[in-house]
Formats: sequence, C-alpha cells, structure tokens
Amino acid sequence: MIQITFVEHGGTHHTIDIPEGMSLMQAAVNHNVPGIDADCGGSMTCGTCRVCVPLDAQPVTGERSSLEQQMLEFSGLDGSGVRLSCQLVARPEFNGLRLQIPESQV
Repeated sequence: MIQITFVEHGGTHHTIDIPEGMSLMQAAVNHNVPGIDADCGGSMTCGTCRVCVPLDAQPVTGERSSLEQQMLEFSGLDGSGVRLSCQLVARPEFNGLRLQIPESQV
C-alpha cells in the first residue's frame, strides 16, 4: 500500500493507504476526502479532483499529459503544481506524498 496525505485548505489532514495502480482520485472518493468530488468519474472533464503537488514532489508525479494540460487551461486552474488526481496513479514512488486540496474545492 502507498500512503498519501490529502490536506484540506483549513489544514485538516486525511492520510490514506492506496493500492498500487489506483488513481488518487478514486482512493480519495473511496475514503470520503472532502474537496475531491470527481463529478466526471475520472474522465478529465470537470476539474473537481484538483490537487496541488509540492514543488519538491513534482519530479515524482511527472508532467501533465497534453489533455490534462488543456483541461486545466480551459478551466483557468492551471497554476504551478496543479494536477488532476484522476491522472495520478499510485505507485511506490508516491509513498509519503502530501497533496494540498485547493480552497475553491472545499
């Protein structure tokens, strides 16, 4: 299992164990993490599963795909480190990752 911590804007932490290969969005939804609504179910059409990846963790999570980039640009929510958690699939390198949930989603 891979341990990920989602941090709400107000500072509340939600640390969950995620099996390798599951999207971070699905794991957050399964654990009722507030602010990860996933209205589109992971099809990259809503932007309600956004998370902010810290600068030092960005090399681990990798680059946005062109489709993810387009979705974030279209929504105007494409700031530095912003990712769609539906596009982040748990792997061992993610263990210990802390992701901030944007204030606009809480």
